[in-house]
Amino acid sequence: MVVLLAKLGSPDLVGDYALGLAIVTPIIFFSCLQLRPVIASDTRAEYAFGDYIGFRILSTALALLLIAAVSQFFGYDATTTLVILLIGCAQAVEALSDVFHARLQYFDRMDRIARSQIVRGPLSLLALLLGLLLTNSFAWSLFGVLLARTSVFLFYDLHAQPDSPIQQNSFRFRGSWPEQIRPRFVFPQMGRLLFLAFPLGIVALLVNLSTNVPRYFIDHFLGRRELGIFSAIAFLTSAGNLLVGALGQSVFARMAAQFAAGRLCDFRRLLLRNLGVATAVGVVGILVAHFAGSSLLAFLYRPEYALQQRLLTGLMVVAWLGYLGQCLGQAMTAARYFRSQIPLFSLVLLVIAACSYWLIPRYHLYGAVLSMLLGTLVQLAACAALLLFAMKRRRVACDAEAAGNPL
Repeated sequence: MVVLLAKLGSPDLVGDYALGLAIVTPIIFFSCLQLRPVIASDTRAEYAFGDYIGFRILSTALALLLIAAVSQFFGYDATTTLVILLIGCAQAVEALSDVFHARLQYFDRMDRIARSQIVRGPLSLLALLLGLLLTNSFAWSLFGVLLARTSVFLFYDLHAQPDSPIQQNSFRFRGSWPEQIRPRFVFPQMGRLLFLAFPLGIVALLVNLSTNVPRYFIDHFLGRRELGIFSAIAFLTSAGNLLVGALGQSVFARMAAQFAAGRLCDFRRLLLRNLGVATAVGVVGILVAHFAGSSLLAFLYRPEYALQQRLLTGLMVVAWLGYLGQCLGQAMTAARYFRSQIPLFSLVLLVIAACSYWLIPRYHLYGAVLSMLLGTLVQLAACAALLLFAMKRRRVACDAEAAGNPL
């Protein structure tokens, strides 16, 4: 989608899209409260699936209202406001799909999640392309993307069933299919779920703000065009993010079960495998950026982007460290260490914001790369320390339980 915008439009158009994502994504991610890992790691089935659906519907509706309020608060023009709202609605539909994907992940049916994403991606891309070619309007193109994602949700995600025998033995998934997916608005349950998942929502907000804070400063100090150039190049790192994220999601439920059962050797083995794959993906990205970055940027975008090879290489280095941090963060969430992540990512956000304020006016786009690099290094060190503490504490608890004196 970013390649299409860069090919058919201008850096300013990419900047509009990047600004919309920078405003919408933290709000939507916070409203989601990372229910997906909560559902996938809920091995004791403390909540019915309808509780999660009802909670997601309410939180997503509130997120859309907040997005509209933020757009008005910053006084964007009507066109920019419409773009932001359409991006928000498209991501809200994805948030609804996500809770159904969590249900499939609980039963380890990642293949059915993949089918949904395989259809949704090209369909959204086609809708954007047709919108740009037929109407020459970015807003109508985003409306097409919204329709594409809504269609996948209504005609596939809503009906995808795991067909697992475990389903019959779990309180959370008892009953017929319409009964299972009927939203439940039991407010005492919602309150307990909010108390459980709220720290993960804060973490999601902090992580997304850490990604987007340099973009805010670029837009403020350098302008929308520079934001478009930076964002177009930075979006190339999302390919690796998708791969590493998919790998982590595919083993997340298994890691949660291993940690809960005290099988720390198996837990550590899966984590090391994820880190190895993340390193391989990151190194390949760095090498491609270093040796073929100019040709790649000219091919994907426009010739003027080819001058930013050094920027691409720097972003790929940051991306590699980010892939490692993503693996460690997934492991901490699988271990259900939710609240401990809040001060960790607050520190990361503070480092990135301070460095962005200081470095971007002086070193322009390279200042943004340096800010992200320093913040990611802090994140890696803190995540590793917290995860080692979590495994040590779990080992002590398992030893105490084995001795007949549970902690």
